[in-house]
Amino acid sequence: MTLLIYKNRIRDRRYHAYLSKLLICFCFICGIILAAQANNQPKIINKPIQFGKTRISLTRQYRCKHYKLCTKSIKIVPRMIVLHWTAEPTLQQAYQTLYPATLSGRSDIEKASTLNVSAHYLVARNGVIYKLMPDNWMARHVIGLNYLAIGIENVGGTGGHQNLTPAQVNANVYLIRMLKHKYPSIKYLIGHSEYRQFRNTPLWKETDPDYITSKIDPGPKFMHQVRKRVKCLDLLSRYQSNS
Repeated sequence: MTLLIYKNRIRDRRYHAYLSKLLICFCFICGIILAAQANNQPKIINKPIQFGKTRISLTRQYRCKHYKLCTKSIKIVPRMIVLHWTAEPTLQQAYQTLYPATLSGRSDIEKASTLNVSAHYLVARNGVIYKLMPDNWMARHVIGLNYLAIGIENVGGTGGHQNLTPAQVNANVYLIRMLKHKYPSIKYLIGHSEYRQFRNTPLWKETDPDYITSKIDPGPKFMHQVRKRVKCLDLLSRYQSNS
C-alpha cells in the first residue's frame, strides 16, 4: 500500500512538472505572438492640419447654421465612424487638400460653407495612419452627421476605382477597434456612400434640405472586408431607435 502511494506521488509530481513546462511553453509562444502583433500594428503619426482660430470659428458657424448647435465648443460625442477615400493618388496631395482652414475648388459644397473639408485620420496606402486633428472635435466630412461622426480618409479611389489596399484594410480595422474602445458611445460604422440613408432619422440634423451629394466611396469591397473583421463589435450600418 505504501509503495502504491509513493508511486502515485511520483506520478503526480511528474504530471505537475509536465503541466508547468507546458504552461511555460504556452506563455512563451503567446509572448512571441503578442510581440509580433505589436510589431505589425499600424503606426499612428501626428500630422496636424491647420486648426487655429479661423477653422475653429468656421466650424462653430457651420454647427450653428447646419445643425442649430450654436455653442462655443466644437467637441463631439462620437456615435459613428465614417470611412472615406480621398479620390487622390498620393498622401501628399490628400494632405494638401485637407490642410487649409478654408475651402477651395469645391463648387458643389462651397455655398454651404467656406469651412474646408477634413477628417480625423488619414490612412496612407502602406497602412500608416496619420492623425490630423483631435478625434473629439468636429470635422467636415459627412453632410448631416458631422456633429457625431469620426472620419477616416484613405488615400486612393482616384477616378472611382476601388483600389484601396490590404494594408489600409488592416489600418482601418485597427482604428475602428481602438476608437470603439476609447468611445463606447460609438454604435455605427458606415461608408461615405451610405450616409444618405440616415436622412429622416433622429440622427440627421442638416437644416438645408437641398444640401446633399452622391458618394461612392470607399466602395462596397472595402466596406465588406472591414466589416467582416470588426463584426464582433456589433456596429450598425442603419439607424436603430434603441442605439
